[in-house]
Order: sequence, then structure tokens, then C-alpha cells
Amino acid sequence: MKTYNVGLIGFGFIGRVHAYGYENIKYYYPECNFRARLFGVCGRREETISEAKQNFGFRYGTADYKELINHPDVDVIDICSPNNLHREHLLEVMKSGKPVYCEKPLVCDMKEANEIADALKGFKSIHQVAFHNRFFPASLKARSLIEGGYLGNAVSFRISYYHSGSLDREKLMGWKQEKGAGVLLDLGSHAIDLIYFFLGQFEEVMGTERILYPDRKNRKGNIVRVEVEDYSLVNARMKNGAIGVIESSKIAAGAEDELRYEIYGTKGAIRYNSMQPNYLEFFNAVEKDAGFKMIPTVSKYAESSFPGPKFSIGWTRGHIHSIYNFLRCVEENRQAEPSFYEGIYNMKIVEAAKISLKEKRFLIIP
Repeated sequence: MKTYNVGLIGFGFIGRVHAYGYENIKYYYPECNFRARLFGVCGRREETISEAKQNFGFRYGTADYKELINHPDVDVIDICSPNNLHREHLLEVMKSGKPVYCEKPLVCDMKEANEIADALKGFKSIHQVAFHNRFFPASLKARSLIEGGYLGNAVSFRISYYHSGSLDREKLMGWKQEKGAGVLLDLGSHAIDLIYFFLGQFEEVMGTERILYPDRKNRKGNIVRVEVEDYSLVNARMKNGAIGVIESSKIAAGAEDELRYEIYGTKGAIRYNSMQPNYLEFFNAVEKDAGFKMIPTVSKYAESSFPGPKFSIGWTRGHIHSIYNFLRCVEENRQAEPSFYEGIYNMKIVEAAKISLKEKRFLIIP
């Protein structure tokens, strides 16, 4: 049985989430013919490296990402660094030729995305972006219903991703605000990817946004100007004719980690709320006097036998299945989805929404 030595770049919150995913593959997918080992970690602080080795079982640690990437015993690379570092890390991995899994968003803008696209022309290994919301049973069921024609022709949609963490005026700015990663890039990229996953390519978009407070305290306690949005709304038309709204917010009072979507078609409709992740609502317009039905999706993964299909789902489960998908594609030597090409397309939609905001017009997606 093949065991893949994983090299993890970045060991903050999302790095730990990914590490948890690799560690649990052997439990959730005991019948698969590969395993993962947390081998190497790259961190900016010595304390982080030491903790990763002592508490999480990493055998090797370094502050030099190039050293980790090119270590002869590292089989696959996982990039969990801040967004503004993805470009340099990705380019180095692609030079090494090793399979690579990267946290979303792939990069920060289209200039960087075009550099990655150029590098991909000579890159022959497997790559995947961590758009993990695709990998929940409810999302997989929604996709199968759409592809099976149960909704008919898509007419309209609404998707929103809400947090409330930036509502507090006194909360210190985090690195995402300081490095220019507004809510559209952070949460909105997930929503954009799900609509792409369900309905295909975009035809045109127009965005608007809001910065709640013009200035905030940074992590040093200094008052600085806020330059990234707390709320984003994107009106979109898809190539299949569906029109809809994509919202992302970190100033939604009362929200936890709330991803909702509704898709309406000529034959039916679906609704979902991540705060009730075990069910997908489905309406069959062909049935007379029918209402929305709750389809229990719970832990129904075809590839997994643990803990069982009837047990409730959790937030980390989508990450585990996404990582499993990546390693399974590495094992089978076939390209994973969502690929870096889809990450680049996602960035194209984000940037088009930004440009449309400045130009105050719908922007056609080439």
C-alpha cells in the first residue's frame, strides 16, 4: 500500500484543518489502497514548527518553503499559507513537478493567475484547489439532481455566505484585511465556485460592495484606513440563461458560518443551509400540490464506510473528502477537480465583479 508523505506549507488554522484531513483518511476510507503521512511542515515561527513536530507527528520542519518542496522524501505538497504567498509557493512546486493541493483562493488577482496559467503549460502533475463546499453530500446530491434534469432548465438562483466577525467596531484587523483579501475573495470565492459547479460558466456579472467602517485598529493597535470590503453582492447571468445573486458578508448580525443557496428551475427547485447540513430541500414542480421535501443527505458518501451513511455531517467532513479526492487522483494518475484551471476561472469572475463595480456596468466574461 502506497503511503504519501505530505509537505504542508503553513500551519495556522487552515493548515491544521488540512492536517486533520490527511490523518483521518485511514478512518473514513479504510478500503482505499493508499495512506497519507504528515511528514514535513513549513512555518514562519520556530514555535509553530516545534509544536507541529511534537504534537502532530511531523518528522521534519523548516522555515524555508523551497527546502520543504524539494525535500526528496516529500511526495505531495499542500499550500495553506496566506493568499498573498500562494503565487511564489505554487510556482516553486510546479518547478519541482510534485502533485499540489492549494487552499482557496488560488492567488490574489488575475496578474498572478495568468502567471500560474503559464506555469501550468509545462506542469504534468496533479493539482487541486480546496473548494471543499463541493464535497459535502448535500452539494453532491444537488449536482446530481441538476444533472439528472430534475430541476429542468435553470431559471434563477441566490447564494449567500455569511459571517458576523467584522461587525464589531473594536475588533482588530486580521491579516486578510491587511493583505487585501476582502470578503469577495475570502467567502465569495466559495459561493462563486458552487454556482459554477452547479450551473456552469458565467456570461456576465456586475458587483457592488460596502466597507462598514472606513478605519479600524490594526494588530498593533494603530488606526488605519480599511481598503477591502466587508460585504459584496454580485448580480450574475450564466451561459445557460439562469440569473441570480451572489452575496458574501462578514457583517451579517447573528450569522455563524452560514452558506445558503437556492436554485429554481422549470421543473423543480433546491434549497440548502449549512447550519442544517444534513438535509437538502427539493421541490418537484411536476407533482401536484407538492411542497418542499427534506432529503436526508447526512454522511452519504459512496466511497466511505465510516462512521456510516446515517450519521450527521460536520464542517470538517467536506475538507476530508476534498483531500481524499486529491490523493485518489494522485494514486490513479488522473487530473483532479476543481483543478487550478477552475481556480483561475474563479479568479476571473472575482476580478470581473471588481472591474464592473468601478465601471458601473455589467461585464461580459470572455
